[in-house]
Amino acid sequence: MQDNKLIQEFIEYLNYEKHFSSHTVKCYSADLRQFVGFLVTARAGSDPEVSPNADSSVSAEAVAYGNSHAESVATAIATDTQNSDEMLLDVDVNTLRSFLSHLNELNYSKTTSARKLATLRSFYKFLVRRGHVASSPVVSIRTPRQEKRLPRCLEPEQISTLLNCPETDNLLGSRDRAILETLYSSGLRVSELVGLDLRDVDFLGEGLHLRGKGKKERLSPIGSSALQSIQRYLTHRDADLRKEKFDPNALFINKHGQRLSTRSVRRKLDKYLRQAGLDPRISPHTLRHSFATHMLNNGADLRVVQELLGHRSLSTTQIYTHLTTNKMKKVYEESHPRAQEDYHPEGWNRS
Repeated sequence: MQDNKLIQEFIEYLNYEKHFSSHTVKCYSADLRQFVGFLVTARAGSDPEVSPNADSSVSAEAVAYGNSHAESVATAIATDTQNSDEMLLDVDVNTLRSFLSHLNELNYSKTTSARKLATLRSFYKFLVRRGHVASSPVVSIRTPRQEKRLPRCLEPEQISTLLNCPETDNLLGSRDRAILETLYSSGLRVSELVGLDLRDVDFLGEGLHLRGKGKKERLSPIGSSALQSIQRYLTHRDADLRKEKFDPNALFINKHGQRLSTRSVRRKLDKYLRQAGLDPRISPHTLRHSFATHMLNNGADLRVVQELLGHRSLSTTQIYTHLTTNKMKKVYEESHPRAQEDYHPEGWNRS
């Protein structure tokens, strides 16, 4: 399916000027297609001049959108690119509020609704900048208040149990150990991990060359334990009789010798979580959360952790400070001479 002209222009802007990742661009595109699907459906259902027989593709799309999950309406949007462009340009505050109400009726979480609104905010800001509209209708729309969820984190003992699960006397097992060690040692996103090339590992300088969100590059330190695991894996890899057929660039490869996917990393982690008896809801990103939390717990500066994680904003990193509160309270109670005094608020004399 081909996007209309305005969306195509925006997607090209994200790709070639903003250098967003392919995953992010895909999400933006899906959100905008869903919004156009909503506009098509709303017009088909409310405009008295549009009858079911006037345009069979529109009415079919309206039914499809109403009876299925919003993302499945992607095939229902390409009725007429000119009409859909006009609909996007005619959007006002009330249209956006109706869309948010519709998302709520579909039981979308506040987080997802906020993300879709953020897409529209960026899109209309772009349209204003390009002179397609005079002002953005999203300006007066407040982002839905989201529930504050602290990221899940593993204890150091649980990390050790998990890291010791893979057998390291073969190619795939040593690879899995190296993957887990690297994720935790450097706090990588799983996309950064699978994007690593052999040349990105600096054994002498104990660092990694990473390509993160928005194709931004950064250098990250890596611990000796993780480097040893990578070296062990590469030793098995070099000894494999099929090595001539392996991807010559990718650091982590699958059993066929091709670059490992993010989905494969998740499957491998699930396998070792079962072996370790850990919470199956743990994801590769949990190791990143654990990295940040353990660094802060052991005295690392917040801005240093921000740089290590590749966060653009310090506020993104600050969520990990909430996870350290229990430890700070414990240290306080153990260290402050009057922290353990009995607390009797009703018996205090306030005079």
